[in-house]
Parts: sequence; C-alpha cells; structure tokens
Amino acid sequence: MALPHASMLTRRCLRLLTPQPVLLSSLPGWDCRQPTGERAAKRRRKKDREGCSLPASSWEERLADAVTPLWRLPYQEQLQVKYESLREVLQTLTSHLLELGGAVQDPSGLCCPLQPVVPSPTINGYRNKSTFSVNRGPDGNPKTVGLYVGTGRARNIVCVRTDHMKNTPLQHKQVAQCYEQFIRRSLLGSCILFHEGGHWRELVVRTSQHGHTMAIVTFHPQQLDQEALAAQKALLREFFTCGPGAECALTSLYFQESTMTRCSHEHSPFQLLHGEPHIFEDVLDLRFRISPDAFFQVNTSGAEVLYRVVRELSQAAGDTVLLDVCCGTGTIGLSLARHVSKVIGVEIVQKAIEDARWNAAFNGISNCEFHSGKAEAVIPALLSSWEDARPLVAVVNPSRAGIHHRVVKAIRSCRAIRRLLYISCKPEGEAMRNFLELCCPPDPRKKLEGEPFAPALAVPVDMFPHTAHCELVLLLTR
Repeated sequence: MALPHASMLTRRCLRLLTPQPVLLSSLPGWDCRQPTGERAAKRRRKKDREGCSLPASSWEERLADAVTPLWRLPYQEQLQVKYESLREVLQTLTSHLLELGGAVQDPSGLCCPLQPVVPSPTINGYRNKSTFSVNRGPDGNPKTVGLYVGTGRARNIVCVRTDHMKNTPLQHKQVAQCYEQFIRRSLLGSCILFHEGGHWRELVVRTSQHGHTMAIVTFHPQQLDQEALAAQKALLREFFTCGPGAECALTSLYFQESTMTRCSHEHSPFQLLHGEPHIFEDVLDLRFRISPDAFFQVNTSGAEVLYRVVRELSQAAGDTVLLDVCCGTGTIGLSLARHVSKVIGVEIVQKAIEDARWNAAFNGISNCEFHSGKAEAVIPALLSSWEDARPLVAVVNPSRAGIHHRVVKAIRSCRAIRRLLYISCKPEGEAMRNFLELCCPPDPRKKLEGEPFAPALAVPVDMFPHTAHCELVLLLTR
C-alpha cells in the first residue's frame, strides 16, 4: 500500500520532524539578552526565580519534547514522519548525484527505491544504555541527575529528571534517582565546570534482557589524594550494595576518574567496585559480552530486526567474505558468520575487540578475525594487498561522524567489493558526504579512484521510537 504524501501529514507532525534545542529564552521568566546594571541584574534574578518555579511536570514535558519530539504521536504516525524525512534525504542525495552525472534509478524520482520503515518491536523503554548528566535542576540544586534543557553555549542549561521519557526504562530512572540521592548526601560537590572544582559527574546505566544492570560513575579527582579517592569509592560501593541504592540490584558498578569530557578505558581505566566486569545480552540466538565503553545498539529487539535486514541485503553466500567496518562487539559479523566463509571486523575500541573475540569463542564461531585500531589505518593496509578471489561484501556502521576519507578511498579502490551496506542513524549528516564520495565519478583531485558505487535500495529501520531519528540501511552496488 502506497504511503500518503507529505501534504497529508499534519502540520504538527512536520513541525516535529526536525527537533530544535529547547532554549530557556523561550520559557516564561527567562531572558538571554543579559542586560547590564544592578536593576537589570535584580530583574534577571526575579525572572530566573519565576522561570525555575515551573511545575516539575512542565519541565519534564519540555525535556521529553526536546529529546523525543514525536512522543505525543501514535506510533504509526511517527513512522510516517520518519519515512517522509528519509525521502527528503534521498531526494537530496539524488540531486547531488544528478549534478555529478548520475541517473535516477527509481520511477519515484529517487536514486533508488525507498522501502517503508520497518517498525521497532519495542516502542517504550527500549534503551539498554542511558547517559545522565549532573547539573543545576529547575530548583537550582547543582546535584540534579537527568538530561539537559537548554545549551551550554547560551549558558542556560537546566538539568531535568527523566520521569516523562518514554524511551528510558524504569530501571535506568531508578538508578539515576538513587545516584542523585547519593551525591546529595555527599560532602563533595558536583563538577559542572572543570575549572570551578567539584567532583561528581555523569552516570551511565547499561541493562540487558537477562536483568543485568551496570552503572558507571564518572568522577573528577581534582586535587584529592589516593586515600581520599579510596574513601569516596568505598562510600559509593556501600550505598549501592548495602544502602538505599541496593534496591537497584546492580550487577556491575564501575568508577572512572576523568579530567576530560570523554575518556576511554585506555586513558583512564574503568575501576570495578562491585559485581561482574561485564553484562551479557542475547541477539539472534547468540550471546554477547559487553564492556563499559563498548558500542552496542541501544535497542536490542530493534537490533535483531536490523541485522536480519543486513543479512538479507548482503546476499551472503557460503563463499562470501564479510568485512565489518566499525564492528563494535562484533554483533553484525557474528550474526552473519554462519552464512559466510569468513568475517573480518575492525574497531577502534580495544575493549570492544576483546569482547568480540570472546563472543566468537563463546558462541563456537571460528571463522572470524577482529582487528583493533582506527579504520583509516587498518582498512587501507588490509585492502591494498587483497588477493582473495572470494566475493567480498562490506558493511559500514560508523558513528555520526562517518568514515574517514582514507577508508572511502580504500573501499573504492578494492575491486573485490561489489556490494556495500552503509548503516547510518543520521544519513543527512556526515554520512551524506560518504555517500557522495562512494558514488561520484573518479576524481583524481580527491584521490577517489576505482569504479563508483550506485545506490540500489534504501531500507529504514526504526531503532529510536519517539525520536526523530531512524536507522537507514543503504545498499550500494557496482
């Protein structure tokens, strides 16, 4: 059945299509013009108090509107909105390819057919990983745990609890509430700006369908000595094992000392304070081990749908070699391993590669090899000497930053790759640049050689209900 045209969507749906940050300047009582003088300062303080006196439910709904802008719509309408959004993305890609001399492949006027959005089996509480910030709440308390309304650039951030977030499971909310209770009892302050001091920072919660719950607390050590740090770790462990936080039933509790906004295990090791070092998840009859900072799709049931789509589009056969770029813990490659002759995975996070190797061994899969390192370093070296006569299918599943130009060059120059699946949750972003680099005619100035790919089919998979985002699997062939 044909999908309705965009004109049939409600204006409200279209307005929700591209979410904008909720700025406090748009809320009652806030003024970002920053007037000067004592009278103006008094006026700002009065308005600040009025703005922060909004009922908690109003703040929570504003947060839900900012992070999950489609949450008020029935799910079928959400899929409709996402379909139209991805159609616009393909129209943009088609226009660029036509400028480069490409051809329209589909009667709809797009560069390739766009299938209907494949729905997520789980609509509410689907996230298996949540990251909570610590900052000033609507009441001004600097030890509030939640998500941000406002922006750092405008200096109008308010941290709001996630009670109204439909995509966040109750277990994650419970751990966040307990962490907030703990840091409010602590004699140490929250670390909002590094140079202003304070210690308690963000919380990451990971869960699995097995009932495992991992909590990772980030802490700025400032000038504390090792004895003082040990005391804080002991208090945190006691709270979550013997105190009020015991109700969270954590199976893993980690502590990371970090003086940077984001810090990997290599830069600052995750310190296990309690429980098991990993959590475990089952996907397509395989068991996967997950480390604190390893990438794993945030929607487990949606991931199973996604991997089935990838398997079908790859047309993997017994003699196929699968190249899994940005493989994380190896989920895509391992889920296809029984259908191909060999899997080669590449991932920058060393701990994720260790998980991938463990996952292969635990599941009795012996035809996989995993390489740790930056894709732009590993892939060119791997493909430049490729002499295997077997068909080579590439799957690329990068972060929103896309893949490096050197990876694109290496893939284009490898004649053995005739089929490429690019998976992106933000195809209108840096992925669009990758699409054009992969599909444009040879360009010596950009060192893009080899036969170009062409879009053959686009399959959207909804991994993020209530948000404006949708995973797109774009099949490229040549």
